[in-house]
Parts: sequence; structure tokens; C-alpha cells
Amino acid sequence: MTSSNLIGGHVFVAGGLAKGGLKYAADIGAEMIQVFVTNPRGWALSEGNPAEDAKLRESGVPVFLHAAYLVNCGSPTPETLENSIAVIRHTLRRGVETGALGVVVHTGSAVSQPREAAMRQIHERLLPVLDELPDDGPDLLLEPMAGQGQMLCATVQDLGPYLEALDHHPKVGVCLDTCHAFAAGHDLAAPGGVKEMMDALNDVAPGRLKLIHANDSKDPCGSKRDRHENIGAGHIGAQAFGELMRHPTTAGVPICIETPGKVEKHREDIELLKKLRGD
Repeated sequence: MTSSNLIGGHVFVAGGLAKGGLKYAADIGAEMIQVFVTNPRGWALSEGNPAEDAKLRESGVPVFLHAAYLVNCGSPTPETLENSIAVIRHTLRRGVETGALGVVVHTGSAVSQPREAAMRQIHERLLPVLDELPDDGPDLLLEPMAGQGQMLCATVQDLGPYLEALDHHPKVGVCLDTCHAFAAGHDLAAPGGVKEMMDALNDVAPGRLKLIHANDSKDPCGSKRDRHENIGAGHIGAQAFGELMRHPTTAGVPICIETPGKVEKHREDIELLKKLRGD
């Protein structure tokens, strides 16, 4: 092995967070996992099963949680904002209970309000949540989006103002999604494209990269469309993922697929990434 990146995937947890999730991880050859602990498309806050949480903590498999898709701390709608904060707070608590290393949250959109108002809102409402986190609790990982609409963060350069709004809090990290970055205009398929993006990320958020979502893209660079494809089957191409793992900024950062398909396809994607890693 020539790289220190653990490679895994977002896993299905039918049958239990640990029972189902760890079985799926074994079936696809995952070295780390990402899971939802609530309905990803709703606001309901699901309580955990202490026995399953304990199994997950004791498994030795690095775990990341992904907050619900509806979360938007930049929303001008009071109900959406309140629900978003509640979901983040709950998912971070579940992160403590499951021993998760990080909780991934989408960086959101200003929707119909000025960008400045949305960023001020994030400062006022998200910082207190971060201050509640224990030192050994999970990091909150900001995931930039594909750039559609009034998204607050799409390119890696957009992370600068977002981190500033959160006072560069020590519990804030970054989750970089390759499909989102490509859709937002980082041409990872071009010669030097990966290096250019990673150098820029290192300038804006040094030491903050904690997780990579490895997804190829069904659409071309700059499309602002978030449509994932299997590794090497999209417009980014397999070579870029090898370059990504060789960049010093990604050293030791876990890599998680969120690609189409189920066991067979996910196993193929992970095997390809391991080959690109140098196994």
C-alpha cells in the first residue's frame, strides 16, 4: 500500500446500525463507513439503539454520520432553520454515542435572502452548537455543494467565508465531494486539475480536510448538477482519483463512495479505488 487513505462507502443499515451496516461494509470490502442515523429526507429525530451503538463503537471500523439532506442553516424560513439546527444537534449527539469521527452537513443555500444575511445566520445559530461539542466528540464536516441556485459554498474557495462565519472553530472540518467540486467548476479531469483544486483547498482550509466523498460525475465540468456516477464511468475518470490520493493534502483522509448501485457495484468501485491507491 502506498497511501494511508482508508477506503469505504456509505452503507445500508437494514437490520440495525451495526448489524446491517457492518455486514454491508464487509460485503463491499469497506475499511470505513458512513451512515444515516435519521431519515435522510425528513425531520424526524430517531433515537438510537444503545446495543447497536456499542457494537459500532467497538467494531474498530471508522464511522462517519451524514445529516439529513433537508438541513439548510442559510434558509430564510424560520421553521427550516429551527429544524436544521435540531437535526445537526441531534446528529452530533448520535455521533458521540456511535463513536463517529465526523458528521457531514451540507453547506446550504441563501434561497431568497441576501448571502450576507444567510452567513450571519450561520454565525449566530451554528456556533453555539459547535461550542456544545466535547473535545473528543465528532467534528462537524462542511460539504460544499454543486453550485446550483443560491448555494453558499460550492468551490473550495467558498469555504473561506464559511469558515470565517464560524470563527474558524476547531471542531469544523471539511468533507470534499468530487462530483460536487467538478459540477461547481473544478476540472478534475484536466491535466493538473486535481492539484490545482487541492492546493487551493490547502490555502483556504489548511488541516481541515477530514473526509472525501469519491464520486464520478454523470455530467460535464461546471454543470452545477449533482448526479453521481460509478468510479471511472463518468466525466471525471479514474485517473483523477489516483491523483487525489497522491496529493499531500489527502494523506490519511478517509475516502467514502456514494455511487449508484448496490453490493456488486459498490464492491467494484472500492476495488478500483484500492487499486488506484497502490494495493
